[in-house]
Amino acid sequence: MSKNALAQVLYRDGFEQRHVVVPGTQKYYTYNKVKRFMDVICCLIGVLLAMPILIITSIAIKLDSKGPIIFKQDRVGLHGKIISIYKFRSMIVGSDNGQWAKEGDPRVTRVGRMIRKTRIDEIPQLFNVLEGDLSLIGPRPEVPKLTTKFQDEIPRFVERLRVMPGITGWAQVNGGYDVTPKEKLKYDLEYIKKRSLWMDVKILIKTVKVVLTGSGAR
Repeated sequence: MSKNALAQVLYRDGFEQRHVVVPGTQKYYTYNKVKRFMDVICCLIGVLLAMPILIITSIAIKLDSKGPIIFKQDRVGLHGKIISIYKFRSMIVGSDNGQWAKEGDPRVTRVGRMIRKTRIDEIPQLFNVLEGDLSLIGPRPEVPKLTTKFQDEIPRFVERLRVMPGITGWAQVNGGYDVTPKEKLKYDLEYIKKRSLWMDVKILIKTVKVVLTGSGAR
């Protein structure tokens, strides 16, 4: 069984085991269409504006430590589909074990600490948005191993998979890297229930503040 097929079975079974009814998509049809259009436009503009940062960061990473500039990692996307997301590498090569990085984590490089604090490491995910695997705004996608673990341990965790994951979300602007999975889920479920274009704009504005101040990140 392929990774995508397995993930989708886990997603389906997670809903069935918890008796969760997935609401119809008609209510959000227009919202999803407009959001996708805005995602593409904003990302095209974002890539152009961020080009100097992309170039400078790439050089800094290469000079700071051995290894590739871009780090690719499997994550669980919409409806359990396995996607590969792009990030600037912020850790020593071979040190990633699927565990979340903590404050002062020795696996994080010198440049990595800076780009994580400012969220610059997430900029390459603009290309994931253009490919249609991510949205600008939505719950952050987890790695398959942690998704399976959290589905077993945290009630309703699987509900996150019913919306397109994003580069930034309600949990990130309210807690950053340090909040627990249960706390993140609380914010994610609130977003899923209340999501709207206005809420997306509010999250985007708060994300800009986080990037400029370096708050809520490590």
